[in-house]
Amino acid sequence: MSTSSATPGATPSGFDPTAAVLPGGIGLAPAFPTGSRYATLPLATVDVDGQPVRFVTRRFLPQPERFAAIEEHVVTAGQRVDTIAAELVGDPESFWRVCDANNALHPSEITEVGRRLRVTLPEGMAGPDE
Repeated sequence: MSTSSATPGATPSGFDPTAAVLPGGIGLAPAFPTGSRYATLPLATVDVDGQPVRFVTRRFLPQPERFAAIEEHVVTAGQRVDTIAAELVGDPESFWRVCDANNALHPSEITEVGRRLRVTLPEGMAGPDE
């Protein structure tokens, strides 16, 4: 018979979201997926009614010039940024990469029919011409 030492409620990576918000669990950091826009952001702690609360620090939009463009996409009727990301990048949850590459804070800013969107490699990756 096998027994597991994993914490009940923990994710496969061992992160227990419940323990992260309970007293004594403050040392745990959220396990954001590698592809998350929050994965590299530092965490901070604030005191709320005598209890430490952990939060993700503010994320600033990177400058679009920092991305290597690989193609351009013209928005058509009915498209959303997540469907564009799914079609062009292969992952609808990467919609934020399309927003970043086009200097948009909110997805609705770049879904006007006829709008030309830059499709880029992730920040820091060199393009084919570099």
